[in-house]
Amino acid sequence: MTGAAEPIVRDTTRFSGWRIMALATITLGLTGPGQTIGVSVFIDHFADTLDLSKNAISAGYAIGTLCGSLTLPTVGRLVDRYGVRRAMTTIGVLFALGLTYMSGVQGLVTLTIGFFFIRMLGQGSLSLASTVAISRWFDRRRGLALGIAMTISSALMALVPVALSFVIDEVGWRQAWLVAAGTIALVVVPVSWFGIIDRPSTVGQFPDGEPPTDHTDDVEEWGVERSEAVRTRAFWILALATALASMLVTALNFHQIALLGESGFTETEAAIMFLPQVLGSSVGSPGMGLALDRMGTRYAPAVTLVMLSGSLLLAGWVASTASVILYAVWLGLQSGMVRTLGAALLPAWFGTRHLGSIQGTMSFIGVLASAAGPIAFSLTESATDSFRSTATLWAVAPLLAMVFALSKRPITT
Repeated sequence: MTGAAEPIVRDTTRFSGWRIMALATITLGLTGPGQTIGVSVFIDHFADTLDLSKNAISAGYAIGTLCGSLTLPTVGRLVDRYGVRRAMTTIGVLFALGLTYMSGVQGLVTLTIGFFFIRMLGQGSLSLASTVAISRWFDRRRGLALGIAMTISSALMALVPVALSFVIDEVGWRQAWLVAAGTIALVVVPVSWFGIIDRPSTVGQFPDGEPPTDHTDDVEEWGVERSEAVRTRAFWILALATALASMLVTALNFHQIALLGESGFTETEAAIMFLPQVLGSSVGSPGMGLALDRMGTRYAPAVTLVMLSGSLLLAGWVASTASVILYAVWLGLQSGMVRTLGAALLPAWFGTRHLGSIQGTMSFIGVLASAAGPIAFSLTESATDSFRSTATLWAVAPLLAMVFALSKRPITT
């Protein structure tokens, strides 16, 4: 990769932003093997084959996730410097190699190293680059574009644990990692290299596909530096809302098999319960996007925090099939809302010029929080002897955060 700017080529064809959104949606969906939703189906197999306790696996997952998150501010700067296309292609190659490595883990140390690779490259880097790709192509329609992308990518991601469970049953868990690696190599890498365009100006277009005006000439280049952004109250309100969601939703998904097992659901039934999340996410993501585009951002973080608290209360309440479906749909609704919230508010509040580095810092905070989630739930479960009680206790945290989010206006502009 080089840092040289690409020449601007005037393009009079149809607006490319929606195509970029579609391609980035595919790459977002294929972060699944590196997301908790994908890793969760391997937990019992790790425990049985490698003779590890759930707490040890949770600790390894937390360490790997934490170490991976440390790289994300640097990844964000590299995306800004070299462009989304080159960065995403490189990330895709490395992600495929990381998934291949996971097929050969032999103990806690190698498993933790594998978690580092797939969390850094899948959940962190590929998600970051895909989101930046969409954000740079839209301004007034950014919320809608990101909402659609988050909805469809969530649907794709929800299929990942089902597909991986099927492959595990057919050929074994080690081979399932190789299948995931091959999928990334055959889809993400060519999509990134041949399909992604870094910015509208690269092909002589403008955000939203609108004719140039005094405003749209500069809209994609506007933005504050990361050092300025992190000194604002707005940044930390958004960071708190997204970090708590990352922490607690990761914990719920990581321990979903055990959590629903307490209510009598089998491993397969618990894995299938990831699918109703798609229904909720399909409403939450575009709904939040439209709300942000049309009604502003003032109360959005607080709303997602209330939804998160509701998800945890429902997790502690599930008993019947109907109640667990309600829980899954609600959790999907909240997850869809907060994914769009985090992706849309950063460029709306801080611009796109330095979006990669700001997004990298926000992703670092989110991944750091997600690392704490599973181990926090494991430790609380050890004290309460119940994941259902654990979820109920943690429902208080988002409500406390909501008070902070509403105490003052997050921005003054």
